[in-house]
Amino acid sequence: MSVPSDPSSPGDEGDFVIPATVPPFFGRPGMERALLLARGVRRMLIHHGMRSMLEVPLANNRRADILALAGDGTVTIIEIKSSVADFRADHKWGDYLEFCDRFYFAVGEDFPQELIPEECGLIVADGYGAEILRQGPEVKLNAARRKTLLLRVAMQAFQRLHQVEDPRPTAF
Repeated sequence: MSVPSDPSSPGDEGDFVIPATVPPFFGRPGMERALLLARGVRRMLIHHGMRSMLEVPLANNRRADILALAGDGTVTIIEIKSSVADFRADHKWGDYLEFCDRFYFAVGEDFPQELIPEECGLIVADGYGAEILRQGPEVKLNAARRKTLLLRVAMQAFQRLHQVEDPRPTAF
């Protein structure tokens, strides 16, 4: 993996705990592998100067597994595939392309990489890090869509942070 990892470092010991900020989809039973892959991908994104969120709702009623934002405003969507069955059952990845500058699939090391379409980026991950094996082609978002998307992402991020800081807000 491209990001140095140490399973004995703080936060990595013992059982994997699902953080309070993780949206319900990733909190479902059986999603542990997907969440571990997402954690490794997000660590790599930090290493590359990007910040990310899990399960980001898009305007077309889809949800991006990971949406990442770079300092220059580049938007990247990463779809986590925890198994071949998961990959084969999901044909909606094309619906994400109009909401990002780059698109990737992230898979585990045991995933047959030849299944990933050539026109998509490829990331191999584990719970501690990830590596980009193939860049996704860059197709720039238009300015209006970028602004709308970034405002939507900011509002969602603020809401999630508020729920962590004040899990039972009162209405005024």
